Amino acid sequence: MSGHGAPTDEPVDCGDLKVAVVAASWHTTVMDGLLAGADRALADYSVESPTIVRVPGTFELPVAASALAARGYDAVIALGVVIRGGTPHFDYVCNAATDGLGRVALDHTVPVGFGVLTCDTEQQALDRAGLEGSSEDKGYEATAAALRTAQLLRGLSD
Repeated sequence: MSGHGAPTDEPVDCGDLKVAVVAASWHTTVMDGLLAGADRALADYSVESPTIVRVPGTFELPVAASALAARGYDAVIALGVVIRGGTPHFDYVCNAATDGLGRVALDHTVPVGFGVLTCDTEQQALDRAGLEGSSEDKGYEATAAALRTAQLLRGLSD
C-alpha cells in the first residue's frame, strides 16, 4: 500500500495563508474526490477562502500553478489524474506535470502540493481519490503537505 508510512500530523491553523487549488478536468469522479479531499484539508487547516482554478487537463497544471505562484499565493495545490493507455502519452504527460510542478515550486519558492495521480488503471485512481470506499485521500494529503510547508517557509523568514 503506497500510503504506508504517512505522517500522522495534526492540522495547524493556516488561516493567514493565501492558498490556491488548481485542478484538472478529466476523469470527473476522481477529480471530484480529489477536490473534496482538498476542501476537507483546507477546512481542517482553517483556510477559509481558497482560490479554485480548473484547467483542461493535467498537462496544463504547471502553467496555471506558475501564474498563481507569481501572484503571491503562499501555497498552490495541484490536482490531476493520468491513467495509462496504450500509447506513450501517459509518460509524456506525467513527466511534464511532475517536472513542471517541481520547477514552479523551486522557481517561485512556493510549496506546490503534488496531488497528481499517475495510475495504471481507473480503479487505482478511484482507490486514491478520497471517495467513499477509497483506501487513500491524496487530495487531502497534497493539501496538508503544501500548507505545512508554507508554514515552515514562513517560519524560516522570521
